[in-house]
Amino acid sequence: MKLFEGKTAVITGGGTGIGLATARRLAAEGAHVFITGRRKAVLDEVVAEIGPSSVTAVQGDIANLADLDRLYAAVRDRGRGIDVLFANAAAASFATLEQVTEQHFDEIFGVNVRGTLFTVQKALPLLNDGASVILNSSVRAGDGVPAFGVYAASKAAIRSFARTWAGELAGRNIRVNAISPGTIDTPGLDNVVAGDNSPLTKESFATGIPIGRVGRPEEIANVVAFLASDQASFILGANLVVDGGEVQI
Repeated sequence: MKLFEGKTAVITGGGTGIGLATARRLAAEGAHVFITGRRKAVLDEVVAEIGPSSVTAVQGDIANLADLDRLYAAVRDRGRGIDVLFANAAAASFATLEQVTEQHFDEIFGVNVRGTLFTVQKALPLLNDGASVILNSSVRAGDGVPAFGVYAASKAAIRSFARTWAGELAGRNIRVNAISPGTIDTPGLDNVVAGDNSPLTKESFATGIPIGRVGRPEEIANVVAFLASDQASFILGANLVVDGGEVQI
């Protein structure tokens, strides 16, 4: 029997990068996966690749509460609840303290903090007892990369959410944990380092990783699948760092 046979998963930001890799991984293990993202064409490509019997796409922005309502209405209509929720969607860009604008702050915190909070809150009525909730934080939450202050603060908030919600939902045997990826080779990373305010390149990130390279999305997906499974049944409120030793050594 497959690891997630008969289970239902929801992945925000499921069209590319870590979200897409996780959708592939959970679907391959038998889950029906709901994915959401801003770009319909990208989501349609994922459905065509994985197959409509295994994945349902709902276009939307997690910073827009009406879009979250549409996502969960689709999940509710299927009638199976949610066994795995991976709150993955995030926004990132560089800005030094001097450069931060109201728009920059609102975009980063609107998606990463507000969006994640309501992604989980609105899922509560649908979460099956014993479900697994995984929040996507980052090693950037604590390593002080210049010009990444707002993003880092938003990811520190995610880590705090994981601790608090783990205690609040433990009575339903719902396990809440966080992951903190290091530098992962995704389209999101390409966009960040190509930005006008970026002080770093992908290559400069790689030189600081003891394992000698940036990570692959599939490597993060494997960790999410572990946390989502019964193999992680005694892990609660944890933060698993997956960074090739980037901030560990």
